[in-house]
Amino acid sequence: MTEKNPLKLDVVSVRIKKDTSLKSLTPICSPEDAVKLMGKYLSELDREVLCIINLKTDGTPISCHFASVGSVNESMVHPREIFKTSILSNAATIIMMHNHPSGDVIPSRHDTMATDRIARAGRLMGIPLTDHVIVGGGNEKFFSFRKMNLIDLDTIDLESDYRAIKMDPVGKCAAREVR
Repeated sequence: MTEKNPLKLDVVSVRIKKDTSLKSLTPICSPEDAVKLMGKYLSELDREVLCIINLKTDGTPISCHFASVGSVNESMVHPREIFKTSILSNAATIIMMHNHPSGDVIPSRHDTMATDRIARAGRLMGIPLTDHVIVGGGNEKFFSFRKMNLIDLDTIDLESDYRAIKMDPVGKCAAREVR
């Protein structure tokens, strides 16, 4: 009789599977460059689609990841989905880009909060968010958080006192009191 080992842990591996190619050897140095690369495609979609452009140190695109396909006025943004391909691509920086099917490129409250969250996570991970660009209106208009000086590329505040660090318990451990 074979006994189950309750401490067995599966070993997994994760790899990138390449789909179609978007050829660009030109570094992205401005929001206009990002719009030139992806804007027309995104602005023609009928629902919000969020993509991540993974960049080398010199700004040359490595890959593009469509991280979320949403509804006509919203798409889900979560750091674990955003940075998945950035880590696997060895990205130095990222640009987050999405469309507003309405054509109004002014960021929503959700867009602003998501940008702040991804910028903070990126700084912690060492893969900074260099811009979040919103396109719409047939690619005639765009909004750039960087161009409006709304992304802080330099600031990161780390706790120096271990007693002040707060960690969230997870799973079954959440029910137990941590001493």
